Amino acid sequence: MTTPMTPTTPTTAQARSAKAAASAASAAPAATQQARQPAEDIPSHSGADRIPYHSDADRIRRQLALIRPVVEHTVKPLTVLDLGCGDGYATARIAQLPGLAASPSHRVIGVDRSEAALERARERGVQTVRSSLDAGRLPFADGEADIVVMNEIVQHLADPGAAVAEAYRVLRPGGHLFVSTPNLAAWFNRLRLLAGVQPAFSGVAPSGVPGPPDDNAAGRPLLFTRRALVELLTSGGFRAVRVTGAASDAVPAPGRPLDRLLTRVPSAAAILLAHARTPARFSRRTPEAAGGAPNAGRRGPGTPPGSRRTAAVPA
Repeated sequence: MTTPMTPTTPTTAQARSAKAAASAASAAPAATQQARQPAEDIPSHSGADRIPYHSDADRIRRQLALIRPVVEHTVKPLTVLDLGCGDGYATARIAQLPGLAASPSHRVIGVDRSEAALERARERGVQTVRSSLDAGRLPFADGEADIVVMNEIVQHLADPGAAVAEAYRVLRPGGHLFVSTPNLAAWFNRLRLLAGVQPAFSGVAPSGVPGPPDDNAAGRPLLFTRRALVELLTSGGFRAVRVTGAASDAVPAPGRPLDRLLTRVPSAAAILLAHARTPARFSRRTPEAAGGAPNAGRRGPGTPPGSRRTAAVPA
């Protein structure tokens, strides 16, 4: 069992500066000391401790619209983990949703490997924990979270499948996962490939050269199509996967009307938004007892597929 790590909460001065931008954070408890990993113990895909900044206003707006119905009518305290929260802009927006801002019993926690990014997140009033999906097990207990958000992070990871399994572990049965990532098969990437040009969002070397003129593309070879993203989530045990599209701020002005129009066709949209759930109920029968292979089926609450827990989920 993983011992949950106490989130670092904003100091009084930071909370005052964040009050206008994130009124939901005013109820955050006093600052506590967080046990942090040394920087050298938290691996990075690029080896740099750059601050990931928020981007793509349409993506954030559409994702908030997906999360809102989940939190609006809750009758119990919720725990929301934003994995790879960056500077905390989207995390603070999530915390401001009416269902979460209405009660201080809800927890919205930003998780990132970059201390510089977490410092900015705390200035926005976000509670933070320093950790990395590339480091393995997150400092949260099995089934601790109700909602996990992974914005623009899976394409940066050395092993996205392991990260999805970790999200599965920390989510309760019936929990919600929200993922966003650039679309390899976006309409403009199809045109670029026809012209023999490297797709946007992609890099072929850690230095970013050669490749498209995008600083964030360096060391990011793991891009997804709509189908690949669905397969990644379902292979990790998630069910009811629904993918929608969002527009990208990086599209030049002449192409933005078409970019917005093609959000109606997720397989061709610039950005993929996925909403998936962990199974809500778990069978007490093991796969062996049901006549299946030892590792068949999905495992008990907070346990990704392939583990040795015996509570299987019916397909």
